[in-house]
Amino acid sequence: MNLIGSSLTGSIPSSIFNISSLRIINFSNNTLSGSLPVDMCNHLPKLARLYLYLNQIQGHIPSDLYKCRELQVLSLSFNGFNGGIRKEIANLTMLKELYLRENNLKGTLPDEIGNLNLQTLDVYGNTLTGTIPFKIFNVSTMKILNLGFNNFSGNLPLDMGFWLPNLEELYLIMNKLSGTIPSSISNASKLTIISMSMNSFTGSIPNTLGSLTLLWKLFLHTNSLKGESSTPELRIFSSLTNCRQLEVLRISLNPLNGILPMSVGNLSTRLLVFDAFGCKIRGNIPSGIGNLSNLVILRLGSNHLTGPIPKSLERLQNLVRLHLQNNALKGSIPGDLCRLGKLGDLSVSANMLYGQIPTCLGELKSLRWLYLDSNRLSSKVPSNLWSLEDLLGLNLSSNFLTGELPLYVGNLKVITLIDLSRNQLSGTISNTIGGAQSLVSLSLSHNKIQGPIPRSLGNLVSLELLDLSSNNLSGKIPKSLEELRYLEYLNVSFNRLQGEIPTGGHFANFTARSFLHNDALCGEPRLQVPPCKTNKNGRSRLKIVPVLKFILPSIALAFLVIALIFLLKIYRKQEIELHTEKDISPFAWKKVSYQELLQATKAFGETNLIGMGSYGSVYKGTLLDGMNIVVKVFNLQLEGAFKSFDAECEVMRNIRHRNLIKIISSCSNMDFKALILEYMPNGSLEEWLYSHNYCLDILQRLNIMIDVAFALEYLHHDHATPIIHCDLKPSNVLLDEDMVARVADFGIAKLLGEGDLMVQTMTLATIGYMAPEYGIEGRVSTKCDVYSYGILLMETFSRKKPTDEMFAGEVSLKRWVKEALKGSIIEIVDTNMIKRDDENFSAKVDCASSIFRLAMDCSNDSAKERINMIDALATLKKIKTSFLANIGTTLKDEAIKINMYHF
Repeated sequence: MNLIGSSLTGSIPSSIFNISSLRIINFSNNTLSGSLPVDMCNHLPKLARLYLYLNQIQGHIPSDLYKCRELQVLSLSFNGFNGGIRKEIANLTMLKELYLRENNLKGTLPDEIGNLNLQTLDVYGNTLTGTIPFKIFNVSTMKILNLGFNNFSGNLPLDMGFWLPNLEELYLIMNKLSGTIPSSISNASKLTIISMSMNSFTGSIPNTLGSLTLLWKLFLHTNSLKGESSTPELRIFSSLTNCRQLEVLRISLNPLNGILPMSVGNLSTRLLVFDAFGCKIRGNIPSGIGNLSNLVILRLGSNHLTGPIPKSLERLQNLVRLHLQNNALKGSIPGDLCRLGKLGDLSVSANMLYGQIPTCLGELKSLRWLYLDSNRLSSKVPSNLWSLEDLLGLNLSSNFLTGELPLYVGNLKVITLIDLSRNQLSGTISNTIGGAQSLVSLSLSHNKIQGPIPRSLGNLVSLELLDLSSNNLSGKIPKSLEELRYLEYLNVSFNRLQGEIPTGGHFANFTARSFLHNDALCGEPRLQVPPCKTNKNGRSRLKIVPVLKFILPSIALAFLVIALIFLLKIYRKQEIELHTEKDISPFAWKKVSYQELLQATKAFGETNLIGMGSYGSVYKGTLLDGMNIVVKVFNLQLEGAFKSFDAECEVMRNIRHRNLIKIISSCSNMDFKALILEYMPNGSLEEWLYSHNYCLDILQRLNIMIDVAFALEYLHHDHATPIIHCDLKPSNVLLDEDMVARVADFGIAKLLGEGDLMVQTMTLATIGYMAPEYGIEGRVSTKCDVYSYGILLMETFSRKKPTDEMFAGEVSLKRWVKEALKGSIIEIVDTNMIKRDDENFSAKVDCASSIFRLAMDCSNDSAKERINMIDALATLKKIKTSFLANIGTTLKDEAIKINMYHF
């Protein structure tokens, strides 16, 4: 019976399972739902093939199914089956092909499956756990083995290749496998595809892979594989030259730490993809790479490559993507690249390239993305770049480019990004720019651009970011910008703009930081500009001019005399001592002079430098009275430093709590701004997590996270004005002499006004810790801190940063934890914290599981679904109470040990 793709709905008719003569049932690619009958094989003694893939069938795989002894093909992929794979599957002695991919199956893969003479085993995309049964690697009939995207752990058997003479495709991607890749794999001589990416394999890549002459695709990226210690050359590339069928080679994100051999040019001429970014590859790019004439993608970015870009790349006539960014390449951009007629992406960002941008790049009509930023390129921007009508992204920022802005940007009808910032460009912004109506991001900041802001910018209906800061722009801010409904970031600071700041559209969300240091802007008080003057009675100014002609000089002279006296007093006061510019607290803070700070920090010398932040430096010091302090000095040359200092002062003047860093004083004038904080002798949580010299046990980590929860609860719920920290991460959690945690660094914190539930911001926090609504829309609320706290919980107990190299693509710290909660949590906890031979192993695992579940509740993608800090703190206290009870320690004993601090 074959009803494949017949748009069937509802359940499978039960009468089907009463036709005893049926040998084939094929209901694939429909929308059938329900579950399979528990006795389905009672009346199907001859059933040989069952195809139900691509439906919506749920429930367990019925145990009765294993009674269909004639079954040769079982295809249940892409459904909603749950439960486990039963060991009774071994009863299907004639089974050749088993397809169970993309279901919700869990549990382990039974050893008995290795007793079958399978040719295909596909369980990709489930949540199966445990080790892979070694018997599977003894099934000599196996052709396709797909165990990818599960939670399998353990090592591969060293002799796995000896008993798989017919294996053609091996997929182990996205599991938790470790150990080395067995060199015996080369004995499976029919292998065409090997996919072992996104695991934790270590050791070197076996050179024996070169014996697989039929190898077509090799995926080993995102592991911990290294080069051989005996030689700097990466011999794996030399060995793979024997694989003449090889078309795809992906080994990115492995610490290979070696040199590409000249023999890399002898790889298969059929090679289409050479993907080796983030591998710590050093040395030059071998010129022989130009021999790989069929390459479509070449990615060598984020390595340590030096030397020039080889001219031999011109021979790669089929190349579509060339990524060489984030290296140390020198020399010029060879004009030979212009001969790559199919080139769509060219990225050489963040190198040390100099010279001109080849004019011929403007003749590459295939170009879609051109990234030449963060180099030392000079001269003018080739005018013909603006004729590339299909260009989607252009980034030439952070170079030394000169000349005038182009007149014909409007020709780029589909471009989404233009970044020409941090160059030496001059001229005016052409009114034709309004024709580039697909622009999402436009940055022309830090140039020498003059003239008015064209009204036609209001035609850029997709614009989300507009940065024109640090130029010589004059005139008014066009009201046409009010029509940009998607504009989330605007910066016109440090220009010579004047007139009224528009108030419509998204201008209601912009802050004073968008308009700093202009000549004569006026508008609302919140923007820190003078109010706009209006002439209400409409009287002619000509009638009062004769009077003003005599009065104004006298008034001006009087003001001048007063101003000189005032400035003289200020100057004499600063000669004696640099006092604080403003009180940051209603409490009586310690007065500290600038001279005393110099003495305390040894003139802010390197020996006293203990850290660098986003907006300045941090120094350790000792005051004259013996008090140890930390001085946070703001680099006022950095954009955002003034705002960060003001924000931290505004917050710290309103808060006092035992789990918040204590501020001692501030020291400030127009040229110097610093905060003086209490010294934390035990450093930060980040140091304790990632230093080999320190180690936190599970109870210490729990106490620290309770401290942080106390602090956030106070900020969010116990303060008259709710405060959002906005940048919670391990480096901002400091530890005093008793290992009590203090939350620090309120440089981008936000205060909610009365009745506010959230505020808008353009200041972004640290990648990996930001809530989705913060990073995407700039909306911050107390729930953003809760999200960051959830990520911090995961990091503290797993010792994995959210930006760790293992988290790439769709894999994130959150997903990693989520998947572990379905299986074995021991696979993700910090091994320094829990070991299998621990006396209280079970109690520690239960404690960690509860903490990770709380972390998931805190870091829900939906802000509405996240718990608040009151509930989070209460849950943590319960977890601690339960843990102490399980290990036989009373709360009283623990309270005495930590000076009655938490309870």
